[in-house]
Amino acid sequence: MALYLIATPIGNLGDISLRAVESLKSADLIIGEERKVVSRLIKDLQLGRKEIELLNEHSKKDDLEFLTQLCLSKNVALVTDCGTPGFCDPGADLVKLCRQQKIQVHILPGASSLMAFLSGCGEDIKTFYFRGFLPAKTEFRERELKRLQNIHEPIIIMDTPYRLTKTLEDLSKFFPQRKIILALSLTQEDESFITSSAKKLLEKFKGQKKEFILALL
Repeated sequence: MALYLIATPIGNLGDISLRAVESLKSADLIIGEERKVVSRLIKDLQLGRKEIELLNEHSKKDDLEFLTQLCLSKNVALVTDCGTPGFCDPGADLVKLCRQQKIQVHILPGASSLMAFLSGCGEDIKTFYFRGFLPAKTEFRERELKRLQNIHEPIIIMDTPYRLTKTLEDLSKFFPQRKIILALSLTQEDESFITSSAKKLLEKFKGQKKEFILALL
């Protein structure tokens, strides 16, 4: 029995790999962040009836231990809402426990918003600082933004669609002089890359909710 880390599309369902589909079909159990998202994936890929469990930011230690025990007796597929599990999500904790229990872990790479951004941004970014998701609470968020002001290589930031406006407001305040490359809706029909200041981007996208990833240059 084993745990399979399966990357799922970040927007376009056609980006799913053949290996990913076959592994999902053969899995006894699929673990995801949200039941609605996993159920839609199962329906879209016509996987048939599948047992579903959840692993997200609300999961406790007991939940992780329960899921680890399932990996001892079942072939388990771990997915995230989009992209690669174990990267910027609680999947890393499950992988760690499985390795401690000598459970085989198989990696099925695929869609990644980070790699899609780096390949499409039009900048030769050889080194960068990946910050990922900023803290949600204002106090910790501002403390982290102040710390990032001391980093002078490109900084990669991503967040949930409903925090696009908040993120641009924060960057306008803490990084008013730095150029930003903002990527929206990667792999989807309205995919776009915009290079500008945080202030101008805020004027353009204030109040909008879009999947995004950006680089502070």
